[in-house]
Amino acid sequence: MSTRKSLRAVVAVPLKEEHCRLIERLEPRIELVRDASLTRPMRGPADWSGDPAHARSADEQRAFDAMVDSAEALFGIPDVDPAALARTVASNPDLKWVMTTAAGGGGQVKAADLDRTALDRVVFTTSAGVHGGPLAEFAVFGVLAGAKDLPRLAAQQADRRWTDRWEMRQVDEMTVLIVGLGGIGAECARRFHALGAEVWGTTRSGVPVEGVDRLVPLDELSKAVRDVDAIVVTLPGTDQTHHLVGAEVLAAVKPGVILASVGRGTVIDEDALLAALDDGRVSFAALDVFEVEPLPSESPLWRHPKVLVSPHTAALNGKEEERIARRFAENATRLLDGEPMRAVVDTVEFY
Repeated sequence: MSTRKSLRAVVAVPLKEEHCRLIERLEPRIELVRDASLTRPMRGPADWSGDPAHARSADEQRAFDAMVDSAEALFGIPDVDPAALARTVASNPDLKWVMTTAAGGGGQVKAADLDRTALDRVVFTTSAGVHGGPLAEFAVFGVLAGAKDLPRLAAQQADRRWTDRWEMRQVDEMTVLIVGLGGIGAECARRFHALGAEVWGTTRSGVPVEGVDRLVPLDELSKAVRDVDAIVVTLPGTDQTHHLVGAEVLAAVKPGVILASVGRGTVIDEDALLAALDDGRVSFAALDVFEVEPLPSESPLWRHPKVLVSPHTAALNGKEEERIARRFAENATRLLDGEPMRAVVDTVEFY
């Protein structure tokens, strides 16, 4: 990839002016185009799609589209809408790079249904790794909640019942299997290792990861789960990972295993998980992601006594916007200098 002198980048989602200026300061070669009056206002931290009730006038929409179509690079998929991404890729032959604000932005790129020519022309990157720390903390929280039997404690407190004491599990006596050793999985490994757990992790490459005591080939997952006390799922949602943790894997688990999920909800077959929860194979599940989001009100997961439901909020943090702005500036520098970019989307498997 050759070096470049400048890059015209357009902010296609809401982004605070302080973060726009941060990008410009970190990489002065960026011509950062933005117009806050044309993007939907955020309703809270990192609300990249903005308020859906905010409607542009016809003139505003034309101005927004013209601004987006002038870009060589986009900060965010316009309105976080795959159809809008498809429109601008088709309209703008000069577009070279799009950074999605989601770690799992590969799914959004796939939903745009771009042809192979477009996928080969435009580099897509994600914010993968930016959310690793917060998600790893939720995974630790979920495993600890299961180890200490949080549902039982909460129920007893609600009933004001002082029962006989019971034995709680200790993380430093547990083996924790991390399914997926990417950016999130590596952060999980580091934290569980620090807590004294024996850490296993699935791998395709076989490359060692700090804090991981044993690498498990992904095709040996059903065998490995027989000997672990907790499973942390961090994998992205792809055709290859769909229902990877399903009936076969859950039938093989060590009885009483704890499950935490912070990757994508489609990796776990929720019907199979419910069956495993009901018969005790899984003693507790802390879930931040689900097959369908928002989680339908009729889902049994809402009321299951052994499930902790988090509304895909474990990664949300007041610093997220700044971290993603810094990632954009870093990758812009890499692009301008002809160096490999971080978190590039595989446009075959879309992760």
